[in-house]
Amino acid sequence: MARLRLSPPMHWTIIAIGKPSLNWARHGIVDYLNRLTRYGKTEIEYLRAGTTAQNSERLLRASAGSRRIVLDERGVLRDTAAAREVVDRWEMDPGIKRVAFLIGGADGHTDALRREADELWALSPFTLQHELALVVLLEQLYRIQTIKHGEPYHR
Repeated sequence: MARLRLSPPMHWTIIAIGKPSLNWARHGIVDYLNRLTRYGKTEIEYLRAGTTAQNSERLLRASAGSRRIVLDERGVLRDTAAAREVVDRWEMDPGIKRVAFLIGGADGHTDALRREADELWALSPFTLQHELALVVLLEQLYRIQTIKHGEPYHR
């Protein structure tokens, strides 16, 4: 009898320029990170802010070896169902072990960073403050996991 071999859980890393300073954002981040622990490894790495070029270089270095998803208002705007389909494809791809979502500083990303991205995603057609983008991304990752597991959060 053939055995079904399951892939290990995806390793999610969110790499953001600057630590959150807004109290509500820190609480939201902790809340969603705690919720996501049930589904695998999700971590956040905060990088020191510098110039836009320095920020982009730091993001590239920190995400080396990962599937790079750059969050940018110029990116592809997906609904949750479409994002879930992308996540399903990544989880089935044995070449993808770690996905890194890159969140820039106040001045966004350089063109060089956008060219190095595997994908550009937009969370909204609006430009989002980076702390808000971080909370929205975590909420969507959590929502996708609850849908995948048939749990009631997404209803």
